Amino acid sequence: MQKLIEGVTRFQSQVWPQQRAYLESLAGGQKPEALFIGCSDSRVSPEIMTQTLPGQLFVVRNAGNLVPPYGGARGGVGASIEYAVAALQVPHIIICGHSDCGVMKATLAPEHATTMPAMVDWLQMTEATRRTLAENFPDLQGQERLDTAVEHNVLMQVQNLQTHPAVASALLAGRVQIHAWTYRVESGSVLAFDTQDRQFVPLQDLWGSTAGRPSQVGRSGIFKNPLK
Repeated sequence: MQKLIEGVTRFQSQVWPQQRAYLESLAGGQKPEALFIGCSDSRVSPEIMTQTLPGQLFVVRNAGNLVPPYGGARGGVGASIEYAVAALQVPHIIICGHSDCGVMKATLAPEHATTMPAMVDWLQMTEATRRTLAENFPDLQGQERLDTAVEHNVLMQVQNLQTHPAVASALLAGRVQIHAWTYRVESGSVLAFDTQDRQFVPLQDLWGSTAGRPSQVGRSGIFKNPLK
């Protein structure tokens, strides 16, 4: 705890004075560039990963970066999604999983979570991922099996996300785009799902960079309105 308190002290004495004008401007409201849905894992920092400042990301985090389907579970995740899309009108939604995910480990070996009843209940939302691997990738083992679970879990959450009315409406109107990412804790690399080739590829393969600014390469990493 002492380390955290010292950090707050440094922020107030060093960081705030240096960035005062920008940070004070945030008091007038927020206009984030994206809704970022990620895992609660302490090793994953959306702001560090994307090199964004306060006010630029609207972040929702929970164990396993899960998105309950609309109507399936009322709560903070659905309310946050609705607010980000309907009120803040974010143009992008990113769902990001990560390597070595504890929730995915528990999904593949649920017997290890039996002493955590809340987690057992939460894992019901990963049943589609567990079954997908069991029935379609029965020969996968070890790290490859876990990595595949992480990727398929992200794609399942993309499907759930589209059941939320605010998201469905924004997709139909072309006001929002959905992106599926995975983050490699051991290397810092980010993979994005290529909707044309149906696989996760390095993010830079879909979105290039010029002078440090992202530029669209092929837009094939974007999930578009399924009704069109």
